[in-house]
Amino acid sequence: MVRLVEVTICNAHYTIKTDADEAYIQSIARYVNSKVEEIQNKTKSVSTINVIILAALNIADDLFREKDRNRKYMKKVEDQSKDLIDMIERQS
Repeated sequence: MVRLVEVTICNAHYTIKTDADEAYIQSIARYVNSKVEEIQNKTKSVSTINVIILAALNIADDLFREKDRNRKYMKKVEDQSKDLIDMIERQS
């Protein structure tokens, strides 16, 4: 069911049209807002657009790093699975 969820990011209010759980959307908004605040505190930039772009780059970096960790983990699981299959086949 599609609903409207109100969030606040960088002291601005946004209405999000979504079928996702409201708590989930609020969690995402808090995460984005924390990244924006982190950048504001580090850069002391007065340009909102610059802060938003830097926050977006930081969020993209988080995503890419997590994807890379996941890829490496999946490779490790695949390798270990193959090793186990080889061991089982040798025992048979």
